[in-house]
Amino acid sequence: MCLPKLLSGVALTTFLFDLDGTLIDSIELILRSYRHTMRAHRGLEPPDEVWMKGLGTPLWVQFRDWTDDPAEIEAMVATYRAYNLEHHDALVRPYDGVVAAVRALRHQGKTLGLVTSKMRSGALRGLRLAGLEDTFAVIVGADEVTHPKPHPEPVLKALECLRAPATGAVFIGDSRHDIECGRAAGVKTAAALWGPFDRAQLQDLEPDYWLERPEDLAALG
Repeated sequence: MCLPKLLSGVALTTFLFDLDGTLIDSIELILRSYRHTMRAHRGLEPPDEVWMKGLGTPLWVQFRDWTDDPAEIEAMVATYRAYNLEHHDALVRPYDGVVAAVRALRHQGKTLGLVTSKMRSGALRGLRLAGLEDTFAVIVGADEVTHPKPHPEPVLKALECLRAPATGAVFIGDSRHDIECGRAAGVKTAAALWGPFDRAQLQDLEPDYWLERPEDLAALG
């Protein structure tokens, strides 16, 4: 069920989506990639909760918690990406119902954008696997902004590229970083509860909409 927190007379016409944990289920791949990287570089395996806390932020932000050395961060990112790419197609899939729900919004004439903490190339691979590569009018990747989520820049850049106002736009994501990013950018926010985080983990952020399943997107359109 889609539960709006706020009622508004402004129709939602621009739908911005996060990728991992929202459109595609890549969580197991992400965790395996972090485990592999830390074993290779540090000989240890931090609990998954460490990585889940930072889910939705770029790799260099996560690894910066372990080292201040830019060269080491670069090496860790390279190790992560090599493992991730090798296993990507075997471990990633779109969430049930997502593809149909997103395509339905586009069919209704809604403007769609993707705002992700992945590099553009990685995002395109995920979209191709899901069959959504031709669905979004704009893609903003982590390599195209100076300040990643939860800073508002990624959402603001997407709106600028689309020439769309914040009024009438909504950012749909699964993580705290998504909700914080959208809120700071002045758009409506919708929490995708089919991802790895539940309502209790996002409740204090008070997103404008709670989406229990992808089909609830239709209620926003």
